[in-house]
Amino acid sequence: QVRLKTSGGGSVQAGASLTLSCEASGYTHSGYSMAWYRQSEGKEREVVAIRNNHRGPVYADSVKGRFTISYDIPKKTLYLQMTNLNIEDTAMYTCAADEENISNLRRAAHYWGQATQVSVSS
Repeated sequence: QVRLKTSGGGSVQAGASLTLSCEASGYTHSGYSMAWYRQSEGKEREVVAIRNNHRGPVYADSVKGRFTISYDIPKKTLYLQMTNLNIEDTAMYTCAADEENISNLRRAAHYWGQATQVSVSS
């Protein structure tokens, strides 16, 4: 059973940076695709960044150039480095993992972490 533990949210001012972490356990290889999602109040959940296997990362247009997704293999931890945060980045963020590339999924990912709040004020 894959388990994902999310951490790193907080309240910051516009222009600040935050790094989210998603520690994975319950599997023994790094072949899973992982991603960060967010959901703002009153909006649909959207994908923010995807780490696919054997492919480069994929980013939502709204975060390109500001957010970076990375994965530490020994630590089994997915990161989302967020810079130059703006008010529109305020949301609940969560990570997900799947045995298939998340970019290709036509269903929800199999494994989800708990959400962490990111609040950006002006």
